[in-house]
Amino acid sequence: MRLNVQTDYAMRLLMHLSVNEAALPTIAEIAARFDISRNHLMKVAHTLARGGFIEAVRGRGGGLRLARGPEKIGVGQVVRLMEGDFSIVECLKIDGGECLITPSCRLKGVFREATEAFLATLDRYTIKDLTQRNTRLRGLLSVVAA
Repeated sequence: MRLNVQTDYAMRLLMHLSVNEAALPTIAEIAARFDISRNHLMKVAHTLARGGFIEAVRGRGGGLRLARGPEKIGVGQVVRLMEGDFSIVECLKIDGGECLITPSCRLKGVFREATEAFLATLDRYTIKDLTQRNTRLRGLLSVVAA
């Protein structure tokens, strides 16, 4: 299974905000830190804000912060929000796709089971799990280290 680049950026953004809870980093600062497109990151931040994971503080000295504690942001929740569609093969699409063997194919059930197992694993972790007691990550992402 392959996740889209927006999901990757969302996870990086959330981990960055978790490491820097006391700061209000901006989109521009985070984009520069990860050497990624500011415009792409802005779209990701907008989606995360609509999903209730982050919030923007406007005005001078403003920036982004987590909308709730990192222990309350599930990795699976974020992946579901950012991905939207887990149709890894045509027959899992909402409309059933156009595969000739779909009515009698058992592979559809196997792929559905694998997807559910993948998401169940992600559901066991939070952003806090990824950042807490991770000295090396904190060193890489800390605004102070910049």
